[in-house]
Amino acid sequence: MEQILRPIYQERASQESTLGVVLVEKREKVSPITDTFDSILLIITKENETAVFTKHYTYLDRKAAMHIITEKQLHKWLLLGTNRKIVDWLFHGRIIYDRNEFMEKLKTELKEFPFYGRKIKMGIEFSKLIRRYLEGKVFFEEKNYMDAYHLIVESLHHLARLSVLENGLPPEVTVWSQVKQMEPAIYKLYEELILSDEPIDKRLELLFLASEFFIHSRTKDGAQHILEVMEEKKSWTIQELHEQEELKNYSSNLEVFIEFLVEKELILIKEVKTKSEGIFHRYYCVKS
Repeated sequence: MEQILRPIYQERASQESTLGVVLVEKREKVSPITDTFDSILLIITKENETAVFTKHYTYLDRKAAMHIITEKQLHKWLLLGTNRKIVDWLFHGRIIYDRNEFMEKLKTELKEFPFYGRKIKMGIEFSKLIRRYLEGKVFFEEKNYMDAYHLIVESLHHLARLSVLENGLPPEVTVWSQVKQMEPAIYKLYEELILSDEPIDKRLELLFLASEFFIHSRTKDGAQHILEVMEEKKSWTIQELHEQEELKNYSSNLEVFIEFLVEKELILIKEVKTKSEGIFHRYYCVKS
C-alpha cells in the first residue's frame, strides 16, 4: 500500500511546513486502531488552515485514510490524552519522512515521558474518575443499577488509565492489557464486575467499596497538579480557576473536583462578605 500512497505523501513532504509522515498498517483483520482502514497516513505540519484535515482513499479492495494535523493539535492530544490512537500510531507506525529528525525526537520524548505532562494527565484522569464515581454512587443508592453499572465501568477505565500514568507510561488504546501487567488488582476488580455470577447490586456494592479505597490512596498524586497551580496565588474565585490556562483542561469536571478536594481538606474555603447580609463569596486556597 505504501507504493500506492507514495505520490500523496511525497507531495505533502515537499511542502516546507511538513514536519513528518508516519505510515500505520492494519495489524488485524478488523483493526480499531486504524478505524478499520488498511493504512493510515499521519502527516504532521508546523501550521495549517485547519488543525485536523482528513481524506479517505480507495485502491482496488483496499482503503486508506490520511490525517494532516498541526504540531499544536498533536501536542494537545498528547497532553490531554483525548485521542488515544495517536500514541499507538506514533509508537507502532513507520516513519517515512522526517524533517530535521522531528519524529525521532518526538518518539524519544514520549518514551522518556516528561514529568509535567504526566502530572496534568493524572489530574485530568483523576477528576474524571471522581465525577463518574460520585454520579454512579448516587444511582446505586437510588437502586438504578444499570445506570450505576455504566458509570462504574467508566470510572474503572479512568482508574486504569491513571494507574498506567502512575507507572510512567502513556495509556494506549488497549489499556487493559497494560493494566493486567502493571496493576493486577485493578484488572481483577474489572473482571469481577463483568464476569462475576453475583447479582448486579452485590457486584456494584463491592466495586464502590473497592473504588473508594483506590481513590483515597491516589488522591495526593491525582491532586498534585491542581494544587501546584493554585499555590501560585493566595486565593481564587471559581471563575478565576475556570479561566486559568492549565485548569481549562479540566473542563466540566473542575468544580466537582474542587468540591471533592474541599471535602478532603486539601483545599480550604475563605469566606468574603458581600453586600447582602449573611451571604458570602467563596474563595478557594490550598491548605498550607
